[in-house]
Amino acid sequence: MQETEDNGRVVTCANLREYFHGALQSALAHQHVAVEDQTEHYVVNLLTLFSRSEQLFENTPDGIRLKPLVQMMSEALEAPSPQERERGLQRLGDVSLFIAGFFAHSFARKLIDIDYHIAMGGRAYGTLAGGLCRGRRQVLGRVFAELAAKFQPLVDALGEISDAAKRYSEADVLRLYEIWLKTGSPRARRLLRGLGIEATPVALAQN
Repeated sequence: MQETEDNGRVVTCANLREYFHGALQSALAHQHVAVEDQTEHYVVNLLTLFSRSEQLFENTPDGIRLKPLVQMMSEALEAPSPQERERGLQRLGDVSLFIAGFFAHSFARKLIDIDYHIAMGGRAYGTLAGGLCRGRRQVLGRVFAELAAKFQPLVDALGEISDAAKRYSEADVLRLYEIWLKTGSPRARRLLRGLGIEATPVALAQN
């Protein structure tokens, strides 16, 4: 596959995983976010997996779709076995991170917004990490703990990957401002500044 850099130069990537690895490292550096190698590897695998729609969406009685996050959380917490509970929480965290990072602008047309996905995904990863703090899976537990602690910055990094070739319309600019108000996203504020807009501090905007 081919990737186009900001200067117009085309860079050839051997596969999708390689592309996401390079793109994520670049976005994390630009966002001034540091994560452990294992966490970076996990996110690259997540992006590669969900690039295939059949891995992201599920077959339900209502057709192929994403289950509501609250339903995913309820099913995970009420799962009949610890293994199914872990899988459910991991799925909720993964889906929330991917959707919040790659489809933030689409939330403007929906009742459930990006901050809800951030809260639910962070909670899922945090709950999962708490159950993996002992034994041979401590390393995986630390990955989920870092994903929970840095969920918002990682959403910003994925958003940068998604928006690499995006040109902002007036509606997009308004949406960036809404995202900043709801989440305090440093990336959204930097993008607004780059467009000549100085975001009003949240505390003042709410008065």
